[in-house]
Amino acid sequence: MAAASSSSESPKTTTERRGIPGAQFVEDVETYLSQTGLDVNSALAFLQERLQQYKLVEMKLLAQQRDLQAKIPDIEKCLDVVATLQAKRGTGEALIADFEVSEGIYSSARIEDNDSICLWLGANVMLEYSCKEATSLLKRNLENAKASLEVLIADLQFLRDQVTITQVTIARVYNWDVHQRRIHQAATCAAKDS
Repeated sequence: MAAASSSSESPKTTTERRGIPGAQFVEDVETYLSQTGLDVNSALAFLQERLQQYKLVEMKLLAQQRDLQAKIPDIEKCLDVVATLQAKRGTGEALIADFEVSEGIYSSARIEDNDSICLWLGANVMLEYSCKEATSLLKRNLENAKASLEVLIADLQFLRDQVTITQVTIARVYNWDVHQRRIHQAATCAAKDS
């Protein structure tokens, strides 16, 4: 009876993380099937569908991770450029820079002392900021990107755990079904022989 009560509490203890449902580890397949009211084929179909959902979410999270990992060096590079411009400011010395006009096409620019910097924000939007504002904005964006990356990595780890639990559950249900069929087949053969 204790095993049945722990199994019945198990669905309540499965957790969710940012909309990703937690997988239930199935210790006793027979109890699981009776509680869910599913036969073996339906349970396997449900678990396979859940596994595919996890794989789809994993692909989306990995794409977000790649985007963030590409964005962080860009922000750091922008911070370096702003720091260089601030260091050159007030020296009276112009900064000669090469910049990309289009893919593979570069041009030189002479940057004189200036109190403002234009930052490309994306979506065809560029805004002019003072050097201090630009630095604080870029630092804040860098911190947010790093924090988002940490959360994303934790989500991916949670998701991988759920995939593993689901795969183990599929194997357990399948193996239980094979075992039950063998027992049934052995009993049928024994009944025919007697």
